[in-house]
Amino acid sequence: MTVSRRTFVAGSVSALVATGLTTTSAHGSPLPAEPAYRIPVSPDDTPDDLVRKASQVRPTARQITWQQLERTAFLHFGVNTFTGLEWGTGDEDPDVFQPTGLDTDQWARALRDGGFKLAILTVKHHDGFVLYPSRYTDHSVAASSWRAGQGDVLRSFADSMRRYGLKVGVYISPADENQYLHGVYANGSARSTRTIPTLVDGDDRTPPTTYTLDATDYGAHMLNQIYEVLTEYGPVDEVWFDGAQGHIPPDKVESYDWDSWYTLVRALAPDAAIAVTGPDLRWVGNESGLAREDEWSVIPVKENQYGRTDWALSYDTPDEGSRAALVAAQPKTDYLQWWPAECDVSIRDGWFYHADQQPKSVQQLTDIYFGSVGRNSVLLLNVPPDTDGLLAAADVTRLREFRERIDRELPEDLARGARTTTSDGVVTVDLGAVRAVDRVRLAEDIRHGQQIEGFVVEAYRDGAWREVVAAGTVGASRILLLQTAVRARRWRLRVTAARSAVHISAFGLYKSQV
Repeated sequence: MTVSRRTFVAGSVSALVATGLTTTSAHGSPLPAEPAYRIPVSPDDTPDDLVRKASQVRPTARQITWQQLERTAFLHFGVNTFTGLEWGTGDEDPDVFQPTGLDTDQWARALRDGGFKLAILTVKHHDGFVLYPSRYTDHSVAASSWRAGQGDVLRSFADSMRRYGLKVGVYISPADENQYLHGVYANGSARSTRTIPTLVDGDDRTPPTTYTLDATDYGAHMLNQIYEVLTEYGPVDEVWFDGAQGHIPPDKVESYDWDSWYTLVRALAPDAAIAVTGPDLRWVGNESGLAREDEWSVIPVKENQYGRTDWALSYDTPDEGSRAALVAAQPKTDYLQWWPAECDVSIRDGWFYHADQQPKSVQQLTDIYFGSVGRNSVLLLNVPPDTDGLLAAADVTRLREFRERIDRELPEDLARGARTTTSDGVVTVDLGAVRAVDRVRLAEDIRHGQQIEGFVVEAYRDGAWREVVAAGTVGASRILLLQTAVRARRWRLRVTAARSAVHISAFGLYKSQV
């Protein structure tokens, strides 16, 4: 069979390894008959039950779409840009916000030219300053003399990203120092039924639908701002929350209304992935942009604090999803869930712009790429606008250099159009001639879950198949770097361990040009 494109047809390798699924556990308890993105775990489940359940977990359409993005961008911008802080105080004078040269088209061009597919704007950071004219706070661009109080960074951002072909993401911080100062955040109010949107004096909206949701005073404040952002600025593809608490006394902790927030996002932006304190995507566990060597998308989770999806194991556990991890987490596990990793890191030392900082080198960014995209994760690279409202020239140059470097690391796929055969659980590629290879890219068709636990890539040399590299997981993307180029005409992928039937969607072979 000749495959005349870069990757195999989805599911063309239908059963490299089959373990045989059952519909009941060893104790007779039913297992889900249909694939789902989360499957309940029972205290009675045996280790084999856990593995079978993990093998049945499937991503949602929005998760598949997100994992295909590979490179996404963060834009930390707000009053901190002008005060020099990383975490604002909430009592800033809004007039400090003066990006007189704001050019969001420049942002979009630089990100597009850097190979990015989606960008997330800090619509509200922990200080509570909002980058659009919200009806629910005075701590916003509308209170600044910038553009005579008529400025709207979110509007400009969303329009520019779409104009240049990027998807739009929004970060709305759960922590809010300004609302704490106003007695709303962490005021101890009980949850009660709220109508969203909550109309205010002079409000001329006629909402086509209103939502009745449980929330605290502050939870309702967040719901109203989420409603504004998701109904007035066009389609949104990622909604980014973190779990940070404000700089407040320990007895003033705000219990966030995750269930209501998730419900509203699902209603208003059903295609948006909710990250990283969310049910769709998780934080990888560090801010260095690096995933684990073997990163699983199916991991044990529990639910906390009004439906918050949380790790059953610690967020920084070196092993989140292996067979051993499934067993170790079982006492605290509510579900096995498709919860893929997002790797966030800033191009500079800080998240907000500081004039005395410089961008990371091309080599550093390249290492981050292979440590994130190359390990079944999506890279989220922060590129902070400066006080003029522009991406710094050095950062723009570095983004272009980064894309050019990755293009040289992974140039033409030598396996494209090559004769490919499958037999006895092995995928073999005949390149038609001896070629040098030093990069191998693999992918599972994740519509069928993540199944591979071990594999070997081999080359036929000197009359025998010889191991080139071996590793554990694959998932949506695994890129292996060979220290020395290997010359061979025939190559093969051999899966050595798997949870269920394996479906390969990519077996790419490259010779870097660096």
